[in-house]
Amino acid sequence: MRDILVVKCGGNAAVRSEAICADVAAVHRGGRPVILAHGGSADIDRLAERLGVPSRRLVAPDGVSTRYTDERTLEVVQLALAGSVKPRLLAALRACGVSAVGLTGLDAGLLVAARKSAHRALVGGRRVVVRDDHSGRITEVNGELLSTVLTAGLLPVVSPPAVAQDGRVVNTDADRAAAAIAGAVRASTLLLLTGARGVLADRHDERSVLPVCRVPRQGAPPVVTGGMGIKLIAAREALLAGANRVLIADGRRPHPVQEALAGSCTEVLLEEE
Repeated sequence: MRDILVVKCGGNAAVRSEAICADVAAVHRGGRPVILAHGGSADIDRLAERLGVPSRRLVAPDGVSTRYTDERTLEVVQLALAGSVKPRLLAALRACGVSAVGLTGLDAGLLVAARKSAHRALVGGRRVVVRDDHSGRITEVNGELLSTVLTAGLLPVVSPPAVAQDGRVVNTDADRAAAAIAGAVRASTLLLLTGARGVLADRHDERSVLPVCRVPRQGAPPVVTGGMGIKLIAAREALLAGANRVLIADGRRPHPVQEALAGSCTEVLLEEE
């Protein structure tokens, strides 16, 4: 199966998920295989607040920020993604005439991750080691399952969490999950839709969108602010794993997917060796 498009619907509250679903549905109806991956940071934060679960971030020494996931937060993540975000996306796709299948990384071992035994983070300017974080890095993707769903004419809608190699549930970053999926299926395009117009040269100026952003093959990405660091890391992982190209674009537009594929985006490239 060729020319697969993987679209990641960002969890930023400003992202227009219904518009993304309408565009994804149009691509699907046009005969192009498409996989929709999603996170849900805004839904996770709202539910955590309602349940009285503190939301924390871990900032790595290179400046990249990720969600701290203790046991209570892991439960909130699962409730928010599977119980709120995914049903909303499935309903929007159904309204557009598309039969979609909702999957998490736990279904048939779709996403397998290596649980991180420790995280190095900066707290108050000091380097510390965090050992009670229930998250992991994806090491395997059940591409056969995704191919089966696509061959059946269905649209997979995929989200974390993942299953660790020891059988336990772990959270994993949704951008990196989308990247792992794109690499596993050799996607022609991975499109990361977020609450910004793309990668900005100046985070305070939305007009400063970079048409191209080159990332090193290892080490810190060139931009880490505004949540862009983890997206550039995900883009790098997707390209190294076999995806043909990666775009980062504005999920707030009326036609987010169409406009991004038409060039309103930042294309991420690997630096030359």
